[in-house]
Amino acid sequence: MSEERLSIGRFARLSGLSIHALRHYDELGLLAPAEVDPETGYRSYRSEQLERAREIARLRDLDVPLPRVSAWLAADERERRAILARHRAEIEARTSRQLRITHHLNQVIDAGGPLMSTPSTDRTLEPADERRIAVGLFNHVWTLMEMPERTADQTDEMIHAAHASRYHWGVIGKPENLARGEWQVSRVYAILGRGEPALWHARRCLEICQEHGIGDWDLAFAYEALARASRVSGDVEAREGYLLKAREAGALIKDAEDRQLLESDLATV
Repeated sequence: MSEERLSIGRFARLSGLSIHALRHYDELGLLAPAEVDPETGYRSYRSEQLERAREIARLRDLDVPLPRVSAWLAADERERRAILARHRAEIEARTSRQLRITHHLNQVIDAGGPLMSTPSTDRTLEPADERRIAVGLFNHVWTLMEMPERTADQTDEMIHAAHASRYHWGVIGKPENLARGEWQVSRVYAILGRGEPALWHARRCLEICQEHGIGDWDLAFAYEALARASRVSGDVEAREGYLLKAREAGALIKDAEDRQLLESDLATV
């Protein structure tokens, strides 16, 4: 009897990585699927691959750059500690820079010091850092959403992390990233049974898609989010209408795996 394979959508949720991240890591040689169907192109994974995927997810949550992740995966225990030590040194350097920024802000705000004392090069996070934070928080929210039970503190963490991820995407991301951030915030509130904020962020997701001409799976999932939020709100008629729109948009999704993932999500609405 052949070993059961995990679909890319199921593997993504269990590992804490997004589907697009898994495809990217396959291209980079970090994590290849166990099998790719030659006819449909569907990717599937073995359950034993989850530990490697989760290691990658944990390293990315720690803002470890992909080249360093690759080196860490191939290294022995001693080399791994050295790799993380170098990464820690860089984090400490950035932290020191942020503390200097805080000091200068305190001087300006509290002590009435001159604004010119603030170093012009220390005003913001580097774009790469901003992106790593956004991605890491997004993946962390998925991990929390997949938990069968959460404490009150974990629920708070899930809400705040989803909003924080969306904030950082707002600084560095493209419109597609903003729409996906709004979608995730909506899903978080839907999971918690909070209809009003779930609807608000689902509508924002759709508005961003429409404003920027974003179609394919982003548009389909915007309608999925509205259908789910409508169900939580008890609006059966709106739920059915958005489900219809989600399926219509889903029929135009180019990638077969994305269509499959949409259908599996719609089945839970």
